[in-house]
Amino acid sequence: MIPIYKPYLMGNEKKYINECVDSTWISSRGKFLELFEKAITDYTGANYASSCCNGSVALDLAFKAIGLKKGDEVITTSFTYVASTNSILINDGTPVFVDIEGESWNIDANLIESKISKKTRAILISNIYGFLPEISKIKKLCDKHKILLIEDAAESLGSNYDGLKSGNIGDISTFSFFGNKTITCGEGGMVMCNDENLYLKIEQLKNQGNNKEKKYYHDILGFNYRMTNIQAAIGLAQIEQLNVILKKKKELFDYYFNALNKYVEFQRPVNLVIKPSYWIVCILFESEIQKQKIIKAFDEEGIEFRPLFTPVDKFKFYKKCDNLALSHNIFRRGICLPSYPGLFKSELKKICNTIINNL
Repeated sequence: MIPIYKPYLMGNEKKYINECVDSTWISSRGKFLELFEKAITDYTGANYASSCCNGSVALDLAFKAIGLKKGDEVITTSFTYVASTNSILINDGTPVFVDIEGESWNIDANLIESKISKKTRAILISNIYGFLPEISKIKKLCDKHKILLIEDAAESLGSNYDGLKSGNIGDISTFSFFGNKTITCGEGGMVMCNDENLYLKIEQLKNQGNNKEKKYYHDILGFNYRMTNIQAAIGLAQIEQLNVILKKKKELFDYYFNALNKYVEFQRPVNLVIKPSYWIVCILFESEIQKQKIIKAFDEEGIEFRPLFTPVDKFKFYKKCDNLALSHNIFRRGICLPSYPGLFKSELKKICNTIINNL
């Protein structure tokens, strides 16, 4: 069996975990939390990082920190993992969907302004599969209309837009460190920002609303969204290997592209200033019929794959939209290929030959 993903645990993960156990600091306090947060800020260039227990919580904290409320609208894309837009709904906001563009499969910056209204509070970008949208156009719209930019960078650690690194693009940016992400803590997340007041609000919200000056006194409604020292220890060991992991991911993409670009379509940056992280390699077939033939062949050969994200407007707890034709078209024709850094050339060859021989 060739799995869709496996984490790359080739560094100090065991050493740091054992240090946590030996020190007895295994919960939400300990030195690795501060070290991991600092490593993330050092890498991204953001001023502040607040660790939390997963990427979904990170997005929830982002919208709670800006005070999203009933009646507020957030412009975003339906072609994303459901956690992105669920964070809007659970904070009583209203997602307003626009379609994606056909290169990177991200939100089409040219369609956003027509959806901006007096109720628009923010734009949420989800950097799909490690690719970025037209950041400069989106930032100009945010400045023009005085609305916030929230960056869901769950899949894009290592990407950058004209030198600006993912995780430092939004007014608030969020990471996920789930087991299949570029670096992992098993489960974990991070909220990034450059505004001290936002950072302090996030820190309080994730810690049961505790007042920093008065122990066991809670001035605001908060929750326990904290990361553990053990999770942070794994994360620190992972970010120490980030450049190696990113290099291996680019090599994987290049191998797939060189072998398959005559037969299928690939995601691509919408312009030359975008450098993707190539988190997971996805391909598009000419038709759903071709896609189903490859799925059958993969099952027979023991090759795991993933469907592309189901557009969230198809779920019953979202309103149906009629203007998302490209999102639905790409979803129907695409799959994600095995993309973990430890893939052998022999496995890559088997995957590519299975596709070529069954089209």
